Amino acid sequence: MTKSILLIGSNGQVGKELQKILPYYGNLISVERPTVDLAQPDTLRNVIRSKQPQIIINAAAYTAVDKAESEPELASAINAIAPLIIAQESQKLGSFLIHISTDYVFDGNRYRPYQETDATNPLSVYGKTKLAGEEAIRETCAHHLILRTAWVYGTFGKSNFVKTMLRLGAERQEIRVVADQIGSPTWAQDIAIVIAQIIPQLTSEISGTYHYTNSGIASWYDFAVAIFEEAQQLGFPLTVERIVPITTAEYPTPARRPAYSVLACGKISAILETHPPHWRQRLRQMLRDLKIGHGA
Repeated sequence: MTKSILLIGSNGQVGKELQKILPYYGNLISVERPTVDLAQPDTLRNVIRSKQPQIIINAAAYTAVDKAESEPELASAINAIAPLIIAQESQKLGSFLIHISTDYVFDGNRYRPYQETDATNPLSVYGKTKLAGEEAIRETCAHHLILRTAWVYGTFGKSNFVKTMLRLGAERQEIRVVADQIGSPTWAQDIAIVIAQIIPQLTSEISGTYHYTNSGIASWYDFAVAIFEEAQQLGFPLTVERIVPITTAEYPTPARRPAYSVLACGKISAILETHPPHWRQRLRQMLRDLKIGHGA
């Protein structure tokens, strides 16, 4: 029997990729603003109650990390209160809830990959609200899968690191990039693929928190260098000549970010019986897709 899947946040980087792949796994119902507004609880409840899905995927979030410092109430409404409401409705229906979370629930003070069981200590409003959303789901919904990921970029949308670098690389000769924050760049398409692959395996035994990123580690500087090397080979218009590594202190932002947020992905790799592809390989493929116009 085909399962009904409700995708909340279908216009985001991961949401767009999920829209492409999920119809192969069930009857997909995609919702986005204004149909559902995560800051308006009643719209969430109404949509879930009217659709009565067997699986709910929450790919929506308030992700403006720096802006959240000055908009904590809105960030909390979307990242903490909305997941609670989704979890409540999911529990009533007996649905399985898949929720996307973040590496920013950690403080970045440990220089080894973070396990799912490691203590959380978010440094920013964004991280604190995302952690609150996780905790609400764990306490409310028996059948859930929280998927933490990191450094997400996508073919779709305008606001991600890869597209920002390509824009700046076409405008400037010199670009300064932070070199003392370490993580794992992750293509949104791979997150969507993993979510789709895990859907047939959803049981109460699989409930819990998981990490997923592309494999390998990099600083933002390393990531930028790789973007320009790959983009140059593909013929993107670039004028950049120098990429200068700088410290976090030289590029102050309203929100504090973890200095090291590499996530250990062994738990989900064991379930899927496959390891995540390397970030550089997937960056190359994303840029190929972007070059031939598969993004927006």
